[in-house]
Amino acid sequence: MGIGSDKLRVNPRKTWYLNLDKVTTNGDYEVTFHLKRPQPALLSLLASGWSPVYPCHVSPAEMRRRPIGTGPFKFVEFKPNEVVRTARNPDYWKPGRPYLDGIEWHIIPDIATRNLTFIAGKFDISSPYGTTMPLLEDVKKQAPQAICVVTATNVARNLILNRDKPPFDNAELRRAVGLSLDRQAFIDILQQGKGDIGATMLPPPEGLWGMPPEMLASLPGYDPDVAKNRAAARKIMEKLGYGPDHRLGLTLSSRNIPGYRQPAVILIDQLKEIYIDAVLEPVETANWFPKIYRKDYTIAINGTESGVDDPDQQFYENFVCGAVRNYTGYCNKDVDKLIDQQSAEPDREKRKQLVWEIERRLAEDDARPIIFYPRGGTCTQPYVKGLVTMVNSIYNGYRMEDVWLDK
Repeated sequence: MGIGSDKLRVNPRKTWYLNLDKVTTNGDYEVTFHLKRPQPALLSLLASGWSPVYPCHVSPAEMRRRPIGTGPFKFVEFKPNEVVRTARNPDYWKPGRPYLDGIEWHIIPDIATRNLTFIAGKFDISSPYGTTMPLLEDVKKQAPQAICVVTATNVARNLILNRDKPPFDNAELRRAVGLSLDRQAFIDILQQGKGDIGATMLPPPEGLWGMPPEMLASLPGYDPDVAKNRAAARKIMEKLGYGPDHRLGLTLSSRNIPGYRQPAVILIDQLKEIYIDAVLEPVETANWFPKIYRKDYTIAINGTESGVDDPDQQFYENFVCGAVRNYTGYCNKDVDKLIDQQSAEPDREKRKQLVWEIERRLAEDDARPIIFYPRGGTCTQPYVKGLVTMVNSIYNGYRMEDVWLDK
């Protein structure tokens, strides 16, 4: 039975599958994906935590109320803004797994409250990757028995500039903003130095496709000499008619959560160095994505999450012409051709060279200036065993099939 006229939600990752021609089945247990051209990364995309498979015999509306699947745990209950309860799936395909009888995911929006509850021993695991560096110090002081790890997250804080309307329809003004960034200051202030500077792809060593540091430093705005970059930015602004007595006023939009709002405040301070006075517009999460999808912003702080560390995921989702999450409306047909070329390239080293060429083009076009990659902390009580914290995506370590409690 098909889903018929049932309404499915817009999938922001639809462009992952631009190369897919059709899907055919052979009985109940075999499916074939027919591609228009070779694409070695397709299996990685399908294996991502962002690629759930919906059963056709269950309506989308019912899946939202009582989801079913083939994972190690079965849905039991969801209380909005309170808890999600799951139980062990006795029919899980992997014999003997999972070890746990179930998992309860408690929803606590405030990070400080979440950590205090963990410190008090009420939870076994803190929100994976969700403990900031200052709060991590609190956990270490108040719960010294806890085991905490700090890992890369592959979630970039970046700038989105609305290229379709003034003032950022002007390429020179976009370049000036890109040159104003002191990336290390964001990391030092917000992350106590625990973060990374990179381009579109997650930087090494965790990122397999990120540029080497010396190559990264050659991109526009990445020269570590911030004073030189800002002097060049002010020259651009003065050429455009701005200066100490004629400053550009802007509204800077930010999702109203700390991970967006805090870097937005720092950005406002840095923009003052190039004659731009911005006022913060905090936007509640329910309104944030519709707002940026319809390009109802001028300049904004954005978080780009990655489902898997692969160029196909990053480029097709965020930068090809017409992609749903291409929030700025960036479109360069020549770059699209390079993206298709790297996608079909089976040789890893040759593909890297193509990826780095794309990175350079995106930086030169100020497509979406990447500010920094924060690192996040995950803390567990000492009796939690078998948890593997991913270092290249925050979305792929939640199966918990090997986790057990030694108590």
